[in-house]
Amino acid sequence: MKDVQNQTDDRGVEIQKVGIKNLEIPFVIQRKDDEDKVIYATVTAGVTLPAHYKGTHMSRFVEVLNEWRGKHTLGVDIKGCVEAIVERLNAKSGYLKFDFKYFINKKAPVTGISAPMCYDCTFEGILENYGEEDEEYKFYLGVKVPVTTLCPCSKEISSYGAHNQRAIVSVKVTYPEDDHIWIEDLVAQIEKCASSELYPLLKREDEKFVTEHAYDNPKFVEDVLRDVVLLLRNNNIIDSFEVECESLESIHNHSAWAYQQEG
Repeated sequence: MKDVQNQTDDRGVEIQKVGIKNLEIPFVIQRKDDEDKVIYATVTAGVTLPAHYKGTHMSRFVEVLNEWRGKHTLGVDIKGCVEAIVERLNAKSGYLKFDFKYFINKKAPVTGISAPMCYDCTFEGILENYGEEDEEYKFYLGVKVPVTTLCPCSKEISSYGAHNQRAIVSVKVTYPEDDHIWIEDLVAQIEKCASSELYPLLKREDEKFVTEHAYDNPKFVEDVLRDVVLLLRNNNIIDSFEVECESLESIHNHSAWAYQQEG
């Protein structure tokens, strides 16, 4: 059959990334507790396309992902999948991203009742100049952590009470292939930087504790960001990071927001 993708294109434009997006797929992830779990993910995958090729072969991305999805993997292990995609597509560079939900059992602070808490996470791999002397691979681990912030100004100026709200701390870190950061550890460290953690299940005595703990620990969005930045700076295996904190304000029709990128 005629292969239209392999026909020549004469416009002289090399495409930096071309491939598939929003492919829904299950894959097996290795957890800190040594219990492998099947995770539902949406995948974005792409490769460079030389200027003289008309198109890429979309089905080959799905073939590789289907072959690879049953492997028990840590985040850094997706390099093997990126390499397989680049080889199958005969490309020099490739990109792969998994967006997935990750559940961690959390205990209520007083009663100790446990229930699963959901976090949005990403594994992202970028492979440049595959097979050449200047080949480079970067892996990114991303997490979005919901927390509570309580406004220091509101507490200071009010005769009683203070406004508090949910905030989302988004973190993306890079680190070498021979090191590893567990999602569970990163999430727990970020949660400690807020006025209070969130919990999936609280009884009255737990709610009392959480409310009073946040009141005793007021933080602006700037405070949360700075504490997370210091946390990541002090992690010796992290090469670079991005941090974003968005506070979904309860007394404004807008969010408070802070962002930092380093490395």
